[in-house]
Amino acid sequence: MLQKVKEQVDGALIETIRQDVWERIRTMDAGQNDYGYDPFGFEPEFLKYVAPPAIALYRHYFRVETFGIENIPESGPVLLVANHTGQIPLDGMMIATAALIDRTPPRMVRSMVERWVPSLPFISKIFARAGQVVGTRENARILLRRGGCILVFPEGQRGINKTYDRAYQLQEFGLGFMRLALATGTPIVPVSVVGAEEQMPAIYDVKSLAKLLGMPAFPITPTWPLLGPLGALPLPVKYRIYFGEPLRFEGDPDEEDRVVGGHVERVREAISQMIDRGLEERRGVFF
Repeated sequence: MLQKVKEQVDGALIETIRQDVWERIRTMDAGQNDYGYDPFGFEPEFLKYVAPPAIALYRHYFRVETFGIENIPESGPVLLVANHTGQIPLDGMMIATAALIDRTPPRMVRSMVERWVPSLPFISKIFARAGQVVGTRENARILLRRGGCILVFPEGQRGINKTYDRAYQLQEFGLGFMRLALATGTPIVPVSVVGAEEQMPAIYDVKSLAKLLGMPAFPITPTWPLLGPLGALPLPVKYRIYFGEPLRFEGDPDEEDRVVGGHVERVREAISQMIDRGLEERRGVFF
C-alpha cells in the first residue's frame, strides 16, 4: 500500500517537470556511488521533489524571463558569475532553474554556498542533496574537473544584504573565482539578475541585533517584522536574468591582486552593463 502511494506521488511530481528535463535528471551522471550520491551528497533523484516548487516560483510567482541562456556552454566546466541581491538567496535558485528548464539541453547548476550553511540543521541536508556545495576552492576544483557548471556570487553577503538605497550597485568582488578560472582554464559566463532587489527591499539593517543572533544581517523592510512571518515572504516581483557571452582569461592564478583584479573588473563591468540593460528594458517592478 505504501509503495503504491509513493509511486503515485512520484508520478504526480514528475508530471510537473518537463519530460526532457526529468530524463536529464534521471540519467544525470554526477559520479554517484551505489547509493545514488556524489561526494558532496548530491542525489539527482532528489530533484524530483525540489524541482516542482522551484519551477512554480520560476514560472508563476516571479515569472522569470531569460536572455542569452544559450551562452551557457552545452557541456564542460563553466563558472557562472552573478550579482547577489534580495536578502534571501532566491536569485541562485532562479538561475539554477533557468538552466534546468529553459536551456536545451538542460544543465545542472551547482551553487557555491556560504561556509556556515552546513551548521544549519535539516536545511544543510536539503541543500547538499539538491546539489549545493560549500564554496571552497578545492570543492570547486573537483566539480570543474568533473565538467561541472558552478554558480558563484563574488559579492557574497555584501551584495545580498545591502539596503535598498544601494540597489543594483555592485559591491566589491572577491578574487577567488578568477584565480580558480585561471588555474583551471575555465570560461566565465557573467550573469545579471534584475528584479530580486525589490523582492524584499531593506530599509535598514540592525547590525547589533544581527550580531546578537549570529546572523549576517537583520533587515528591516516595509513588511518585516511589522507583519510577522507573513512579512518575510518575498514580493511577487518579475525577474529578468541575463547571461552574457563566455569570457576566457589567461595568466598565473598566483599573480598579485592588482593583476587578477584587472580581470575581475572585466567580469564586473559585463555584469553591470547587463544590469543597466535590464533596468532600461523593464516596464516596472511587477511586470
